[in-house]
Amino acid sequence: MSTLTTGRSIEFPRSLADSTAGAAQTAAIAARLERLPLTSYQRGLFAIIATAWFFDSMDLGALTFVLGPIKQTFGLSTSQTGLLSSMSFLGMFAGAASAGLLADRFGRTRVFQVSMIFWGVGSILCGLAPTVQSLAAARVLLGFGMGMEFPVAQSMVSEIIPARQRGRYIALLEGFWPLGFVASGLLSFAVLSLADWHWVFILQGLPAIFVLIVRRYVPESPRWLASRGDAAGAELVMSGIEQKILQKLGGGTLPAPSPEKIDVRMSRGVKTLFSAGYGRRTIMLWCLWFFALLGFYGLTTWLGALLQAKGFPVTKSVYYTILISLAGIPGFLTAAWMIEAMGRKATLVATLLGAALSCYFYGGATDQTQLIVAGLCMQFCSFGMWSALYAYTPELYPTHVRATGTGFASAVGRIGSLIGPTVIGFILPTAGQSGVFALGAGAFALAALAVLVLGEETRGRTLESISH
Repeated sequence: MSTLTTGRSIEFPRSLADSTAGAAQTAAIAARLERLPLTSYQRGLFAIIATAWFFDSMDLGALTFVLGPIKQTFGLSTSQTGLLSSMSFLGMFAGAASAGLLADRFGRTRVFQVSMIFWGVGSILCGLAPTVQSLAAARVLLGFGMGMEFPVAQSMVSEIIPARQRGRYIALLEGFWPLGFVASGLLSFAVLSLADWHWVFILQGLPAIFVLIVRRYVPESPRWLASRGDAAGAELVMSGIEQKILQKLGGGTLPAPSPEKIDVRMSRGVKTLFSAGYGRRTIMLWCLWFFALLGFYGLTTWLGALLQAKGFPVTKSVYYTILISLAGIPGFLTAAWMIEAMGRKATLVATLLGAALSCYFYGGATDQTQLIVAGLCMQFCSFGMWSALYAYTPELYPTHVRATGTGFASAVGRIGSLIGPTVIGFILPTAGQSGVFALGAGAFALAALAVLVLGEETRGRTLESISH
């Protein structure tokens, strides 16, 4: 066993002797990032990534509010509507699966920018679609861009924010999803009062121009550069970050870095996800993502249409869906506190079980008051679950496969997203709304069970100590 000392020991098997210099650089960069005080510079980077996430979330949430009008425009059956609503999730599956591999090979910021172009163009094409077939194709393209962006954004934030605040900031990042969802509802409400649903998609595609801000201000992850053996590039970016932080602090010196012991593995890509130490995590995450997203998207995509089936007009159903979704804002804020106070595992189990119970009561609601109260609880827990899910996933893999692991977990979840709305479209005519929400409750409960049995706690630990 050879040892290279930099603060604390960094150990490698002899078979990896050629990787010693790269491993030392990786450990040193990680230690320099972890010791940085959190300033307005990191918060500014977070704000840029979160703003792109917000615009993306608006596009993702739009179908909830316009699915009913689209169904009427094209004269779709319930099963056809379910298939159409699943098209974006088909694209998200492909986008999430490919984005992780691409981001681990070509860099976080490049893939992040490309994803924004895809969802922007896809949204505008949705607005211009003259037939249901062209709309379905545009939804696949839109979903591909969204599927690319989400896992890469998680990796970017997790790699620039120190461990002591990492979970909270990734949870806050996910909080821009309910904000985008509500904003999409407000936009839909305003547009549908004046024009048809096409304009909702066109207007929501225009913010993709924000990619120019990302390109100008967001640097590549120095952790990723170091893990790829680009010592010069990692040093250049890291020095630039340190200089900007010193400027924000008004001068002085930064604390001394203290590198941790890390393990450098020769294998890269998908096979690492099932290697020793990671297989259990991967199985847990895939089960969690699959069942959580099956339940969430199966229900959320249909919320507006289900309210219309209860006799509410289009604008009224949009209004109630927005009202219910507002609970997601305190939901993600509560989760952002819980994941640091109680831990990721406890927060996930609590929010998933809360969502399951809320679904059960929502499906059995007999009057408007019960419907809204149960809906508020359901969205409070669901969006809280999202925050914990996004905070937890990228922490469980090392830098060289972090985006790959996150992307594939997300891709498996998109299979659940794809199945959920489609299955509901088929079972709704026979099982009714109570059966639909029983399906959602069962999916959330199975996700909670996977975390409870297979999950491990990561609160307060650096990415390197978790990953190795």
